[in-house]
Amino acid sequence: MTAQTGLPDRDPLPRYLAPVPRRIEDLGLRLAWLIVAINLAGTAFGFWYYRHQFAATPTVMWPFVPDSPVATLLIALAIASWKLGYEQPWLTALAFFGNIILGLWTPFTLLAFYEQYAYLHPAMYQFLFWSHLAMVVQAFVLHRITDFPVWAVAVALAWYGVDLVVDYFIPIVGEPHHTAIPIPRDTPMYLGADALGVIAAGETSFTLLALFLALATRVKKCERAGVGTGPGSEPRVDGSGP
Repeated sequence: MTAQTGLPDRDPLPRYLAPVPRRIEDLGLRLAWLIVAINLAGTAFGFWYYRHQFAATPTVMWPFVPDSPVATLLIALAIASWKLGYEQPWLTALAFFGNIILGLWTPFTLLAFYEQYAYLHPAMYQFLFWSHLAMVVQAFVLHRITDFPVWAVAVALAWYGVDLVVDYFIPIVGEPHHTAIPIPRDTPMYLGADALGVIAAGETSFTLLALFLALATRVKKCERAGVGTGPGSEPRVDGSGP
């Protein structure tokens, strides 16, 4: 295992797959250990933030409660693994899915229930809103360290698919395990949907978006490398072919 010292090449992906300017991507990769530390601090804060929901949730379902802290933990581990020269595609795919889904779902929910979140201190509201959008930004840098092999995307989809189901549809033990919202789930909201339907629609949409982005990145990298997308034709991260 060799520690990563240089920066991986940047494939010329379409803007919708790589919206972060190269200069910012490079800076984030150079400051990888700082990014890891920031995400670990965010993870610690997130577990503290969820302390009341942990207390109200059966212990067996705790892994499905702290969605955002788990996402920041995953990206910290993914970047650390890459930096140590041992990038794990399944871990990076999980980090990508988690940071896209939760990085968008939290601001979406904060806006959808803006009036009901009036109890939050304005500084806390702003912190939650912008820190989660920053999760999306860092997710869009991960294409520099992985090729999103299909099997790894399948692992990420399996975990976040199960998480989606137990959060909103089949909780298995107790009540649905989504992040607590400030109004009853059956409160009428938009277009005939209740509050639960609104947040479920948001997370479902963002899960599909993460799946599309990961697979589209995979396809574009394979097209550039001139290889197929099967398990026996993995392009290198630097785009130089099999």
